[in-house]
Amino acid sequence: MSLPMMDNSEEVYEDPLDLMDEIEELKKEKDATLLAHFYIDGEIQEIADFTGDSLKLARDAVTVKTSTIVFSGVHFMAESTKILSPEKKVLLPDLNAGCSLAESCQFGDLDSFQKKLKAEGRDFETVAYINTSAKVKSLCDWIVTSGNAREIIDRVPQGKEILFVPDQHLGRYLMEVTGREMILWPGSCMVHEIFSVQGLLRAKKNNPGSLVLAHPECPHKILEVSDFIGGTEKLRQYVMSIKEPGTFLIATEANMIHPLEKSAPHHTYIPVPGIISSSGETCACNRCPHMALNTLQKVRDCLKHGKPEIEWQPYFDQAKEVLQRSLLQ
Repeated sequence: MSLPMMDNSEEVYEDPLDLMDEIEELKKEKDATLLAHFYIDGEIQEIADFTGDSLKLARDAVTVKTSTIVFSGVHFMAESTKILSPEKKVLLPDLNAGCSLAESCQFGDLDSFQKKLKAEGRDFETVAYINTSAKVKSLCDWIVTSGNAREIIDRVPQGKEILFVPDQHLGRYLMEVTGREMILWPGSCMVHEIFSVQGLLRAKKNNPGSLVLAHPECPHKILEVSDFIGGTEKLRQYVMSIKEPGTFLIATEANMIHPLEKSAPHHTYIPVPGIISSSGETCACNRCPHMALNTLQKVRDCLKHGKPEIEWQPYFDQAKEVLQRSLLQ
């Protein structure tokens, strides 16, 4: 799968340091708090009030005291923030910042499949990765992040089958670590899907003694040659726990290297290359094109103009119950 980068070329160049200063002033003026995911450009992470993975940011968001939250991430993250903090004004720098995983599992398709399973007499609970739309979440029994997935799977009664959506790779990994059989939805992340095993092995050969750290959204062929598997926060904690300087090959979105370098600067981090399926060539395309839509200019502009805003939707009420039970309790 090729990874087309979305175009930010319409933006006129502005000095990043000036933009960062302007954003800091606007946060005060607009009574706003900035949250940034680990997959966002490092410049935005540097001026964010909270950074982290999806689980941490969901929990951070409910502690925010300001009237406005700017979520520098993708649409489903800002949606979840609005659902958990309905009294807040929630802004997303670019409404086009979507998610290939969320797009792979549509409400109508999941609703039809659940009804089919029930008609067959299947007794199951639906566990959804947080990388889903709020409308899909409203159909689910549990929501998981890569940070709490194992804990949530353990809450599903043993007598129930598990329908896991939408990430087949994370689901397969969870089947291995929990011993629970699952019905897997055939979705995957466009970034993690394109990692090259050959490129990884070549990088490992060129860096003797290096360790491979992989996100569980990666295909099995990557996980089976990895030295440590974990969500973004677990990867960060892992490198912090190793005191001797080392070299790590990182199989996840390349911006993750920023918080790793910040948390454990004594190590060397090398992004695992991707592969272009149409040509078989390796590429430095391990970047999420949706996350890349978040720029300093767009963060500044959404603060200045108070939009784009995540508006409350009728199905948010049902999604709120499952989000609170899964992420906050």
